Amino acid sequence: MTDTPAVPAPTTILWDVDGTLLFNAASGGGELYHQAVEVIAGRELPPPLARAHGKTDGQILFEILEAFGLDSARHDDAVAALDALSVERAKAGDRREVAPGIPDALAAAAADRGWVNALLTGNSATRSRVKLAGAGLDPELFDWSRSFFGDRARERRDITLAARAALPDERLVIIGDTPRDDDAAVAAGIPFIAVATGVYDVDALRGTGALLVVPTLADGLDAVLAVIDALPESPAA
Repeated sequence: MTDTPAVPAPTTILWDVDGTLLFNAASGGGELYHQAVEVIAGRELPPPLARAHGKTDGQILFEILEAFGLDSARHDDAVAALDALSVERAKAGDRREVAPGIPDALAAAAADRGWVNALLTGNSATRSRVKLAGAGLDPELFDWSRSFFGDRARERRDITLAARAALPDERLVIIGDTPRDDDAAVAAGIPFIAVATGVYDVDALRGTGALLVVPTLADGLDAVLAVIDALPESPAA
């Protein structure tokens, strides 16, 4: 009787959206959070809060509600308003751009390696689809059943912990563009690879615990694939 060869654990690449898959080229996207809360408040609010990159939609909306003394129970309403404003803005022609090397990177992962491309983003599923489609990147390139969203997350680590819990036997890798991506990856024990296509440059990202930092996927794809290939097949290894 011969032993059946062990089947390697699936590998899922969890892609961030803004600053990673897409350039933050859309104008004025930050004030949409403020406008969404104004919609549910039914009145104008003082100037928007400063927004740190890498926060989830959920965290930003909770912070705005708290800052203006509004009931946090209205958070789901604010999420719905934000989704609606994002769809409206996309229909008006606001578009992001696909970051360099992304189409080739997605193809190399899925077609060449047999890995799964999925999303791990602070945005909602609706906002993610709108942004990807608007930039000309087919949303169906990603496995939405293995994707994780932050529209109701108070911290980014909530998303990574959810991903690790939902996919305990899969080899997961996060690709993102901010130190917050790294912090959240560490919290869930998921390897992190950084790309400097967002607001943080290579030097800033080298201060994180990223396994690798590349300027773009256009000039760093081979190195990224090699690093992932070298990871243990089992997440417990």
